[in-house]
Amino acid sequence: MARDRMLQFVTVKREMPEKRPADLRAQDFHEIYRAFAAAKATEQASRCSQCGVPYCQAHCPLSNDIPDWLRMTAEGRLEEAYALSQATNTFPEICGRICPQDRLCEGNCVIEQSGHGTVTIGAIEKYITDTAWENGWVKPVRPTVERTESVGIIGAGPAGLAAAEALRRKGFQVIIYDRYDRAGGLLTYGIPSFKLEKAVVMQRVDQLRQSGVRFVMNCRVGDDLSFDAIRGQHDAVLIATGVYKMRDMDGPGAGQNGIVQALDYLATSNRASFGDEVETFDSGALNAAGRRVVVIGGGDTAMDCLRTAIRQGAVSVKCLYRRDRANMPGSRRETRNAEEEGVEFVWLSAPMAFTGDGQVTGVIVQRMRLGAPDATGRQGPEAIEGADYTEPADLVITALGFEPEDLPSLWGVPELAVTRWGTIKADFRTHQTSLPGVFAAGDIVRGASLVVWAIRDGREAADRIADDLTQPARVAAE
Repeated sequence: MARDRMLQFVTVKREMPEKRPADLRAQDFHEIYRAFAAAKATEQASRCSQCGVPYCQAHCPLSNDIPDWLRMTAEGRLEEAYALSQATNTFPEICGRICPQDRLCEGNCVIEQSGHGTVTIGAIEKYITDTAWENGWVKPVRPTVERTESVGIIGAGPAGLAAAEALRRKGFQVIIYDRYDRAGGLLTYGIPSFKLEKAVVMQRVDQLRQSGVRFVMNCRVGDDLSFDAIRGQHDAVLIATGVYKMRDMDGPGAGQNGIVQALDYLATSNRASFGDEVETFDSGALNAAGRRVVVIGGGDTAMDCLRTAIRQGAVSVKCLYRRDRANMPGSRRETRNAEEEGVEFVWLSAPMAFTGDGQVTGVIVQRMRLGAPDATGRQGPEAIEGADYTEPADLVITALGFEPEDLPSLWGVPELAVTRWGTIKADFRTHQTSLPGVFAAGDIVRGASLVVWAIRDGREAADRIADDLTQPARVAAE
């Protein structure tokens, strides 16, 4: 009988939630997709083929039980669907909004491969959890037994928050230390509200506080509090700082005013959206209003900067990317959204230098072409001699990717082993670092990656920490 409600992909077309008109959404920072109505969510969930080998689940880093919670949604069993979703994903309402489903679950949907259009998994995941919050089904963690052991977590981003929630479920005492004044890491200060409204993040943070997680904010480890002091206060420590150092722009004129890094620009915009007084925003230094903006880069961070500049009232917004559309790393969905909102993409172009006398006035752009494929099969860009020109710009935002900070030096712990890329060296099974009782998870281990991978790492690390802290008790009992 349950299957009668499913397998509707042949007769029911794929539909995403309605997008707000581009001319309207470009004027504010509200999320661009309207919510599914109950009937539409039920209809779209019923398109799932309930295939024997669920590739959507196999390609989800969290191994979410997608077919089952789609079936429950189709049958109107939303509270059960939420419980199943929450069992494997600490923040399903966040992943439903910002996961690149086109590259993960939806991109590997069986009915998509057969030409019927993928199930709208992300939108349904968002609908399930938003409904759960509205109906009070999301409860703070209440451990069955409180334990005396404590865990210190450095970093309040997705890996640290996911680990904290998992550890509290097991009864451990948890304190999170973070450099910012609000928890959430890049969820709060790196991702714009039109993709992830901040109330969605803050309600999870508040829930963790209600669950007994303590937060020490505005705390820069190595300056305000030493790493050794944190180790001394806890039975175990998890490093989940993420990677915040952005790659610098090279070339003549790169040090001029008006050439800024993407994270500084996005964090300033997000602080302003909270209502904070931000001098760099109010002065215009990190505000695109009335300016000609050029963003350099082709990843999701570049997309965020482009679409933020549009909303701030830039005169023009252009993206320079050295490869073509087919080879850009950013989400295809985000690229389409940006183009709809007025962003111009200048493909096969790379910056050579910057004009101006202390204040940038333009970017000298080198035209490129794609050469022979490299060892990975990806075509490398090659410069076209004599094909350069100057692109006028008052604000240049560089989005060239993230690198790890030098934590052993910053924290005064040279014995903390790192890889040749500067990420922390941790066992991929146990998350144990070179220091006893110190674990690491998320981007600081794997490099800049997706939020969903950080959540998985945080949950796994919590399990390994719990095993490590309870092992002596088991041995003694034996």
